[in-house]
Amino acid sequence: MGDVTTLAPARAQARAAAKGSHRGALSLSQKTREGVVALLVAIGAGGVIYMWWHDTAAASVWGAGPWLTSAGRVTGLLGTYLVVVEVLLMGRVPWLDRMIGMDRLAVWHRRNGEYSICLLVAHAVLIIWGYAVTAHDGLVSETKTVVLTYPDMLAATVGLALLVVVGVLSARAVRRRVSYHTWYFLHLYTYIALALSFAHQFNTGADFATHPLNRVIWGAMYGVVAALLIAYRGGRPLARMWRHRFVVVGTMSEGPGLTSVYVSGRRLQELDAEAGQFFMWRFLTREGWWQAHPFSLSAAPNGRWLRLTVKALGDHSAKVARLRPGTKVLVEGPYGAFTDRRRRQGKVLFIAAGVGVTPLRALFESIVTGPGGSVFIYRAGAPGDLALRAELDDIAAHRQAPVHYLVGSRRDHPEYLGPDHIKSLVRDVAERDVYLCGPAGFSEMVSSSLRALGVPQRQIHTESFEF
Repeated sequence: MGDVTTLAPARAQARAAAKGSHRGALSLSQKTREGVVALLVAIGAGGVIYMWWHDTAAASVWGAGPWLTSAGRVTGLLGTYLVVVEVLLMGRVPWLDRMIGMDRLAVWHRRNGEYSICLLVAHAVLIIWGYAVTAHDGLVSETKTVVLTYPDMLAATVGLALLVVVGVLSARAVRRRVSYHTWYFLHLYTYIALALSFAHQFNTGADFATHPLNRVIWGAMYGVVAALLIAYRGGRPLARMWRHRFVVVGTMSEGPGLTSVYVSGRRLQELDAEAGQFFMWRFLTREGWWQAHPFSLSAAPNGRWLRLTVKALGDHSAKVARLRPGTKVLVEGPYGAFTDRRRRQGKVLFIAAGVGVTPLRALFESIVTGPGGSVFIYRAGAPGDLALRAELDDIAAHRQAPVHYLVGSRRDHPEYLGPDHIKSLVRDVAERDVYLCGPAGFSEMVSSSLRALGVPQRQIHTESFEF
């Protein structure tokens, strides 16, 4: 591949120094940033409750029927608001990604989805129950009446059913058995569900049918989120593809089942990509054009090419090794806040496991510290599982930074990532920022060891591959 495989350390150092000079809101701790965004969501929820309270006469909530109906209205408003928040959380909005990080947004997205679906199911049950009590009718009879005769209610019922199906398939126990692209396309039904339920809110919702201002506010909420979704999930990737003309320029085998893909294009420096971030990659081949998958950069951006390193774990990842030079690529990103901007200390410790080494290898290359300022720990089950080892050794020699390879099964070496062993390798661990990346459960386990060693939570930075 010629000069494509060079590390370009000087360029990486200059880029890292420039990035480190303006951290802005990212100088706040992760907990504080998440608190700010959570507060904004809570303020919106408070506004939704005020909308209901302002339009509800006190006398109308007395009695079992009216009380149940009012509870149904509140849960419906809050549930719908949280569904809109759900779409926004994964809308690839840049400022939100920088504040929280895409992996944490994915966690929020999953939890918020559970809350919103529960509220909407409660809304349907409480509304029908309240109507039935008021009309002195049975639940089954009232359900038929509401669903089949109320304006746009049948479409809303289908929309709710779609949301419930998406929620069930997103449960962790089910999610692990579903491929990424299947899970991704099922989530598109959320947009259909929102569209199906929109009309009934205005036609039958007591807070909108006779309140023009509420209709304007609610419609504006939908409109703003839809505009952000169209801009950042659709328009931006297409515009960048046209401007940068991303194309595969080569692939390289890094070991059994492991392939690096080099993607080049025009004016790549305008992407403002940073080591530690990831992109959504859509390779425009006959078999794969409809699939977009998240892969981290495995080398620091250098303005000439972007590199991702993929382990063959499924149909899509296995096909990456067969990509040909000249294949066009639709690229979304960069995403993620797992970057040097999060660093608070002058010294750094990287701890990787499995394919989680890829973003850490890029950070190891780009973060500039003095001799011994960076330390790398790489956990693997067998020597053949150590991806990019030669590159790590080259960077270590250039940075004068030690790399510790902890090889062996967890059964034989359960102590490897325990507090005592980490302390024996890095005596001043509490004075360092620690970047962690690995398979499910890895970050939680190592974070526990680090906290036992006195490393503040604000100095522990994680990246998860779970979406």
